Amino acid sequence: MPLLAGCSVEEVIRFGWPVGVTPEATQMRHLWTWSAIAALVVGVVTWGAMFWAVVFHRKKKGDDGSIPRQTQYNLPVEIVFTVIPTIIVAVLFGFTVSVQNYVDKDVPADMAVDVTGFQWNWAFTYPDEVAADGKPVETIGTAQTIPLLVLPTDTSIQFTIASNDVIHSFYVPEFLFKRDVFPMPEKNDTDNVFVIDRIEQEGAFVGRCAELCGTYHASMNFEVRALNPGLYERYIDLRKQNNPATGELYTAQEALSSLNCGQWCAPEAITTTPFTGRGQQYAPLPQASGS
Repeated sequence: MPLLAGCSVEEVIRFGWPVGVTPEATQMRHLWTWSAIAALVVGVVTWGAMFWAVVFHRKKKGDDGSIPRQTQYNLPVEIVFTVIPTIIVAVLFGFTVSVQNYVDKDVPADMAVDVTGFQWNWAFTYPDEVAADGKPVETIGTAQTIPLLVLPTDTSIQFTIASNDVIHSFYVPEFLFKRDVFPMPEKNDTDNVFVIDRIEQEGAFVGRCAELCGTYHASMNFEVRALNPGLYERYIDLRKQNNPATGELYTAQEALSSLNCGQWCAPEAITTTPFTGRGQQYAPLPQASGS
């Protein structure tokens, strides 16, 4: 009891599952919770039967060595032992299929983002948002700058992921799942598109490459910055324009600074820091993130 004194009921029934910020994460947490409960129930019944047999049917002093009553041909008991596990497996299978279909759904989204991994950083392109130079709005990470993937809350988002070189992995812990990022996904017939229904709260969430991809794999981080839809629209409008102070297109950092909306508009990443290793080199940026 002292160990649980600081835990809420919600924390206890999560059974260690982290808190997510998307409906997909919530569905996966429900699957985890009910699977854990089913495992505990089966475990308690199994352990109880074992301990009951050990305590009440062990050899005792004065036993004449006779064999106790056998039940291996007890039809009702065998039916129960067959039906109950079958029901448990069928229910968990159906629950798993339902959650997996929801997470892997193929539905239209309100907006799209192309994600390109390359040794050892990320490029994020908004294909539907065209800047003043006629090209899509894009954010590219460097050795000195953590790339910021700015997204709106309460908006469905389609991610299209691809790699410029080796296999990477797009992983945001608060999304509670990761996606492998393969080179040439169309030629290799890999599924490189997924949709999340929405990000449920504003915030900054660290993103990582979760696939060992070379010397500076550990520094291949990014940050998801979730803003309310109004702020996001202002951000993306700025990204389409030239900054009067520089004569160049607004960078992500400059646009966020101009919004002046508190910690979620900080111009630099607040969940991770760049690693400027000696002699660090990056592969050239891909020409097309989805190719």
